Amino acid sequence: MALAALGRKAEAIQDAESCRDPWTPDREVDAICEEILLSSGLVDEAYTRYGLRANQAGTYLATYRAVAKKYPHRKPADVLADLVATTPGQEAKWFAAAKDIGLYDEVLALARSGPGDPRTLTRAARDLAERQPDFAAAAGVLALERLAQGYGYDVTGADVWAAYQHTMRAAERAGRSDEVRERIRQLAASEGPGGFVTSILARELNR
Repeated sequence: MALAALGRKAEAIQDAESCRDPWTPDREVDAICEEILLSSGLVDEAYTRYGLRANQAGTYLATYRAVAKKYPHRKPADVLADLVATTPGQEAKWFAAAKDIGLYDEVLALARSGPGDPRTLTRAARDLAERQPDFAAAAGVLALERLAQGYGYDVTGADVWAAYQHTMRAAERAGRSDEVRERIRQLAASEGPGGFVTSILARELNR
């Protein structure tokens, strides 16, 4: 920081980078280097080199908000995509963050990228059935797909019914009841006789 105060900012960053070792948290180095670059007006370089790591917070949503607040010129979808890329194999964990900031296409892409918890998708269908019915219906269908595939811990028939009811409520709101019900019928057919979802919804789907 002393070098930076003297205007020797390139040396300051080089010196900070040289401090990385098992006893120096990388996040502290990243934060100092980011601050130096921002003070030099090198905003894009600060974002690319350090911004995504220096602003890690307690939750995925808090991390997104910290980065987006510091770099408001960046498109929300781009910030989210860049953050997702920093956690390979954990894409689905950004689901809640994407939902809370209203990036609904990205939400579904993230949900499809990993197994996830079908109950999370069901809650999304429930919470957004009125405001975003098309998204909610798609989330609900995906919840049923995940249930049919055996995902979720300690799931019961009540979970299947909840996913179905919230999905159909959203579909009705979107004016797509027949289309969505047919998609669920196809899902049940692909699961085969005696499947978990099929056995619970059989009477409803055959009405």
